[in-house]
Amino acid sequence: MQTKTKNSQQTIKNIQTAFFLNITFTIIEIIGGLLTNSMAILSDALHDLGDSFSFGMSWWLEKYSDKKRTERFSYGYKRFSLLGAFINALVLIIGSIFILWQTIPRLIHPVPINTKGMIGLSLLGIAVNGYSAYRTRRGESMNEKMVSLNLLEDVLGWSVIFIVSIVMSFTELMILDPILSIGVMVFIGLGIMKNMKQIGLLFLQAVPGNISSKHLKKELLKLTQIKDVHDIHIWSLDGERHILSAHIVVDKDIPKEELRDLRKRVKNRLIKLGIGHSTLEVEFAGEKCLDDKTMIY
Repeated sequence: MQTKTKNSQQTIKNIQTAFFLNITFTIIEIIGGLLTNSMAILSDALHDLGDSFSFGMSWWLEKYSDKKRTERFSYGYKRFSLLGAFINALVLIIGSIFILWQTIPRLIHPVPINTKGMIGLSLLGIAVNGYSAYRTRRGESMNEKMVSLNLLEDVLGWSVIFIVSIVMSFTELMILDPILSIGVMVFIGLGIMKNMKQIGLLFLQAVPGNISSKHLKKELLKLTQIKDVHDIHIWSLDGERHILSAHIVVDKDIPKEELRDLRKRVKNRLIKLGIGHSTLEVEFAGEKCLDDKTMIY
């Protein structure tokens, strides 16, 4: 649990860093776009302004998700981190659509750009967004993963601007800018869809992809006092913290002390298998499962 808390604090710090770097660079970018007369940079500045909003929202929701559980939110506020990831994904989608809307007309009517100014701004953009992406690259929560994907989009976008500005300094191939921009949007779009699918599965309480119900049952049955395990339910709060409820069947003559020790060993085994919180119902051999007639699903 202490490790989880440390990871959560690090996630908050990483997103906080990304927010302040991004909002500072956005201001620089707007000024630079006006000075270079580059619509590409001004468009990206608007996109980064949206990023700053989503990072700020992600930062606040990540901090909010670290609150202790209450009577209303009995599992705590971890799902607010997942909400942050969802909002971040929406901002990415909207930003990508806007960039495509600005880019496609340039396939037909390329525009001249101040390439020297673009080179300087693109190098700064790569450095700022690259550092932020590096800080969030190993994020465990879906929220931090979406922030990292957003930053990766910006790094690739500025890399495209850098390459194109170098090429355009020596040629008249202005059409390279929109072509490469569309390629980046397609690449990022595939990443967005993958993460949106994972977010959707978490909201729908699907079994986490790195957890197997059959494997968990097999591991628990290795404990000699357990005769059977059934009615297993596994879901995740935010992609990191997994929860399980299950019925375990034991011999009806098991001593009370052994049963207490067994429950402790089962919970410790589940923690090692990635289940942070478990609720166990004990049934005795020959006893009928009461939930067989009360299932609502």
